[in-house]
Amino acid sequence: MAAANVNGQTKEGKRNCGIDGPTNPMVTPLLTDLYQFTMAYAYWKAGKHDERAVFDLYFRKNPFGGEYTVFAGLEECIKLIANFRIAEDEIAFIRASLPPSCEDGFYDYLRGVDCSNVEIHSISEGHVVFPKVPLMRVEGPIAVVQLLETPLLNLINYASLVATNAARHRFVAGKSKLLLEFGLRRAQGPDGGIGASKYSYMGGFDATSNVAAGKLFGIPLRGTHSHAFVSSFMSPDEITDKLLQSFDGSDSCEDFVSLVQTWLRKLKRSHVLGGIFGETNQSELAAFTSYALAFPSNFLALVDTYDVMRSGIPNFCAVALALKDLGYKAVGIRLDSGDLAYLSCEARKFFQAIEKEFGVPDFGKTSITASNDLNEETLDALNKQGHEVDGFGIGTHLVTCYAQPALGVVFKLVEINNQPRIKLSEDVSKVSIPCKKRCYRLYGKEGYPLVDIMVGENEPPPKVGERILCRHPFNESKRAFVVPQHVEELLKCFWPGRSGKAREELPPIKLIRERCIKQLDQMRTDHMRRLNPTPYKVSVSAKLYDFIHFLWLNEAPVGELQ
Repeated sequence: MAAANVNGQTKEGKRNCGIDGPTNPMVTPLLTDLYQFTMAYAYWKAGKHDERAVFDLYFRKNPFGGEYTVFAGLEECIKLIANFRIAEDEIAFIRASLPPSCEDGFYDYLRGVDCSNVEIHSISEGHVVFPKVPLMRVEGPIAVVQLLETPLLNLINYASLVATNAARHRFVAGKSKLLLEFGLRRAQGPDGGIGASKYSYMGGFDATSNVAAGKLFGIPLRGTHSHAFVSSFMSPDEITDKLLQSFDGSDSCEDFVSLVQTWLRKLKRSHVLGGIFGETNQSELAAFTSYALAFPSNFLALVDTYDVMRSGIPNFCAVALALKDLGYKAVGIRLDSGDLAYLSCEARKFFQAIEKEFGVPDFGKTSITASNDLNEETLDALNKQGHEVDGFGIGTHLVTCYAQPALGVVFKLVEINNQPRIKLSEDVSKVSIPCKKRCYRLYGKEGYPLVDIMVGENEPPPKVGERILCRHPFNESKRAFVVPQHVEELLKCFWPGRSGKAREELPPIKLIRERCIKQLDQMRTDHMRRLNPTPYKVSVSAKLYDFIHFLWLNEAPVGELQ
């Protein structure tokens, strides 16, 4: 990428507004389908390449059997557009990939291609969105915009799918639970892992185990140890450095291993806990003790390597109580197998019994985290059964979007040279909504969104307190009058091209996450519920409805019966 100066001009003299390039260096003009370049050549050959075109980017159906989607991926799209240049070596590869009959002038044209004459109007990242409503409107020279189609779809499809998946897991888990993304090792390659961490956080997760994502995006990191660490120890005798300074540095324990053993004996003799466990696994105790010596302020133990209630929990408590003597507070435990509801409840009882028996404040509230191939259904089942889990580590089902592998975002031409275009299909759900549009969200008197409405660009916008007829785009019997109490325009200018319009700034990921959470809180719960959610209404104005059907009849061929 060319270096930018303080005026946002690259060395080639192209404006990129000081916006960094895409996070993934593989996101280049070549990250596209071959037919985008073959079409670009055909447009150029026909002299159509600079004709002004408008495309809508949208999806047709919400994922995961739900009735909402979280829009994500916009920032990466703008980074691509701001830095869109076709390098000389890329042009050489394109030349080698196209038929030899393609004229040299086309490659000269590609050398000058950028997005300085492209306009992007988009819904803000983190918004809750619905089918048919344009997530993004892309306007510019048709050949250039066509080259953007595939990378824009690639950057938005997976991002929005993962953010929605994360939001659904958050909704089922509840606001008070800690949600940790643990999916890097199961993700579809490095880019899938990085993207999943970013968009899971955007969708409502609290932290990730992915160190690279933490560095790139400032996402909080969380992680403890694996079963391998526990089983790597054979005996407490392996611990040679037994010294541990107190939390405030005023004192030290010369033999922390012995202090842990003392507390384990106290637990065995306890009237409340007596008989719950016998001899615990000493190699596990050695692992926990060693980990606490390494991380006394961040001690969280994986307790299911051998036996949760007979060994893991008592061993953890012995170490946690020894840390308490030195002014530290253990973080908690992680359960990674077994009956999570039962084990979490039993662990909570154990912690509460210790608090009562030994007078340790808040020990009964020690954090319990659960993992082990969790998904929406598991969280829902745990809620119905009753559990004491404070946080969930979720990996495979979150990052792979196991329940649905793709969202199905599409990119359709809706206008060229100010002439509306429509795409017809025998499947009504695939009929596009023509012309350049403005989109609004109408809110009712209770503060909830009631309906999204699309209107023609030159139509007057809906006004607060004024009744407007909202029509289903294709079903004439579905219509309703709405008197909005608040009107929100959805499409904003994120890349003005040469239009002179003000450009919306790209906020940091934490603000996008806050926006997403706020958006989800604004929705009616019946639209959000996991099973049989109420469909959210998407409509068009009466004028746009009439125009859609006029154009439909005008473009559809008339059959002839003989």
